[in-house]
Amino acid sequence: MFKWPLDLARARILISNDDGVYAPGLKLLERIARQLSKDVWVVVPQIEQSAASHSLTLSRPLRIRKLSPRRYWLDGTPTDCVLLAIKNILKDHPPDLVLSGVNRGGNLGEDVTYSGTIAAAMEATLLGVPAIALSQYVVGNNRTKWQTAERHAPGLIRRLVEVTWPAGVVVNVNFPDVPADEVTGIEITRQGRRKVGDELQERLDPRGRPYYWIGSMRREELSRPGTDLAAVHQGAISVTPLYLDLTHAPTVKAFRKTWH
Repeated sequence: MFKWPLDLARARILISNDDGVYAPGLKLLERIARQLSKDVWVVVPQIEQSAASHSLTLSRPLRIRKLSPRRYWLDGTPTDCVLLAIKNILKDHPPDLVLSGVNRGGNLGEDVTYSGTIAAAMEATLLGVPAIALSQYVVGNNRTKWQTAERHAPGLIRRLVEVTWPAGVVVNVNFPDVPADEVTGIEITRQGRRKVGDELQERLDPRGRPYYWIGSMRREELSRPGTDLAAVHQGAISVTPLYLDLTHAPTVKAFRKTWH
């Protein structure tokens, strides 16, 4: 069970991501977290782990490197980072809140099943620590509007922990691709539909053997009201509570009726 209420000023905050130790979104999230608490720790992958999903490294040992006080990298996945942070680095005083991100690019629709940013927050949730995943949406080749997340994230995080949420829930936040002053508000949304990987290209290597690139083209449904996709495309911050119990209750009921 999560430990509520949470006094952010006294809280220990753990930061992780899937973009690696040199990501600009990590530096941004550190600045955001330090507006909330003085006790901020960073444990992130050594290199980018985008689309790593909720994968654990089981086939080889993992190594931790201390970069500076309260700052580490790990040669593993985002899930590895959160697991080792809570169970090893911070085992004597676990974090009260985990923040993951700020990811460059949105984590919307079906992205949540692939995202290492979401996976880091999921791992914290499974370990009994409330977690928020934060992403800065980018349209096409636009310049990333980091200032939008930086302006709005601290107040949003404060409001979220005041409301609280139940165990088993991950909070997924996406900031729209608009300047900070043009954000239209905050919308509480459901997961939309956006499938990555529709583009698959076959090419030949110098020896004439085929290889494949999975492209980033997406099928997006932007017109469904109340979804994360619709919110960010209308200039709003999307807040989506994701539930880790993936069981579909109506189908359970139907199956039980059929079998009994």
